[in-house]
Amino acid sequence: MALLIEDYALVGDGRSAALIGRDGSVDWLCWPRFDASACFAALLGTREDHGHWRIAPAGAATTTRRYLDDTLVLETTHETPEGVVRVLDYMPVEDGTHLVRLVEGVRGRVAMRMDLVVRFDYGSAVPWVSRSENDDLRAIAGPNKLVLRTRAALKGVGQSTVSDFTIEEGRSTAFVLSYGLSHEEDPPPIEPRKVLSGTVDYWRSWCRRCRGGTPWDAVLTRSLLTLKALIYRPTGGIVAAPTTSLPEEIGGVRNWDYRFCWLRDSTFTLLALMDAGYIDEARAWRDWLTRAVAGSPAQAHILYGIAGERLLPEIELDWLPGYEGSRPVRVGNAAAQQFQLDVYGELFDALYQAHQRGMRADESGVRVGRALLDHLERVWREPDEGIWEVRGGRKHFVHSKVMAWVAFDRAIKFYEEHVSDNEPTAGDEASVARWRATRDEIHREVCDKGFDKERNSFVQFYGSKDLDASLLLIAHMGFLPQDDPRVVGTVEAIGRDLMHDGFVLRYDTSGQSTDGLPAGEGAFLPCSFWYADNLIGLGRCEEARALIERLLALCNDVGLLAEEYDPVRKRQVGNFPQAFSHVALVNTLLNFSRAVGPAKERGGDPDAAAEQAGERPVMLAQAAQGAAS
Repeated sequence: MALLIEDYALVGDGRSAALIGRDGSVDWLCWPRFDASACFAALLGTREDHGHWRIAPAGAATTTRRYLDDTLVLETTHETPEGVVRVLDYMPVEDGTHLVRLVEGVRGRVAMRMDLVVRFDYGSAVPWVSRSENDDLRAIAGPNKLVLRTRAALKGVGQSTVSDFTIEEGRSTAFVLSYGLSHEEDPPPIEPRKVLSGTVDYWRSWCRRCRGGTPWDAVLTRSLLTLKALIYRPTGGIVAAPTTSLPEEIGGVRNWDYRFCWLRDSTFTLLALMDAGYIDEARAWRDWLTRAVAGSPAQAHILYGIAGERLLPEIELDWLPGYEGSRPVRVGNAAAQQFQLDVYGELFDALYQAHQRGMRADESGVRVGRALLDHLERVWREPDEGIWEVRGGRKHFVHSKVMAWVAFDRAIKFYEEHVSDNEPTAGDEASVARWRATRDEIHREVCDKGFDKERNSFVQFYGSKDLDASLLLIAHMGFLPQDDPRVVGTVEAIGRDLMHDGFVLRYDTSGQSTDGLPAGEGAFLPCSFWYADNLIGLGRCEEARALIERLLALCNDVGLLAEEYDPVRKRQVGNFPQAFSHVALVNTLLNFSRAVGPAKERGGDPDAAAEQAGERPVMLAQAAQGAAS
């Protein structure tokens, strides 16, 4: 069986990523892209049947691991009675599609074992294994090919390849696994030491651009590196996670494929990267977005493939037993067909913030934005599936309506601050007048229908009594000031009713059918970070710091977070590592480090502009001042 989710570490090259267990086993790898079929799928099945690649001491060992400072090079150290051995795992960024495992003797003499079980197509296809003329190991099934190059002796055992070798102090043995298409020549060989140096230089050069200044800069940098690893370099698309079907509840059915680009998640990731000083990634994402949503606004999706694909059919892989029996295992995601109003607000907010940070507006992007606003004017009154992508029917979700307000608000601000200086046309003036009227109408409706006076709180959807953690974003999006009594009441209600063992739930899944799924899930980690942001905004910084420390303690030994945390089983659950969790972490750490609190700078506040021009980073989800009350 697979290890605990938090027992895995990530290595990647900006095209794909591998999950490597504490015991030295690669249990998940999709090649040549994040969303390709897995050649190692033991994470969702068994190592013998569904593929893995393990390198570890042949006997008992005490294991520690870390990343080389400011890199995605994983260093695992095994200490045995006979000696100490170190394994460096990395995927070269500039040299094609390779996974390198460099075994180094540190002390003594250690007997090692390598087990390679290749199973293409998510563990369903046993390859034909042969030797090349250079004695390289070649595994082929259908269009896929893996080539293993090493000086260690290899032998076939059943339908696997093994190597028993000994590593001595001062000596090393390299294993390089490369992906290629079966009808093409084998991938060219690489020099492991040379590409190691280049890989280390690449990541450290990238990290040097980071603007920190928080009490937790090492954690901040690790989260930013994780986000960078989830960007598909050829297109700029940002995947939500490199995995599929890791359960939100062990043994449950909430198992989804996250190897795609959610506009919402990508937008939050974009802002976190920009606030930490990474504008190039923001520009690449903006260009990806313009290509992905091009076409009829009525056909815009809430998620796309990493190259902008729209057809992402959801199917179940019945030959995989699932992580700890959590079925079904799904690939593809039917949520691509959902209607979610909130993504429009997130998109316009991201583009507005990008422009505020010096990224010039793209003419094509402006035209796409106008078309999307025209569409939003027609559809904002309709119910939707909301931020949590419910499958129990559409509702008038309060968060969705707030984000529709954000879309018009940011479009108006963009016009007022930039377009109006360039001889606006009569058509521009007419459009902005409509946007203002729509923005004000949405605001009145949400305050009237989305606030429950008895609970003194905003609610999940119109007419509901239920709470929802997404309501914690109301102030940060500038819809109402942080100290508005309705916002304060909402924060207090969520802290009282959605807090479980010190962590905030998305909503109460028991006794309701809003999401159309059985009850039960872990605490969705971004919600707790949002709660901390509200505490900071309300001046309750000591409480916020205590919550931040509690959340950071959930990171595994190499600083990674999954989507959720199960406070009962005391373990991480959900897809891993999760961009949204690391984005929320980055946001909150930057927010805590600032001289001003949240919900105070999202509207061209001159103090904020001055700070943006200085050394401090700008927080991810700060809101506009001057919103109607």
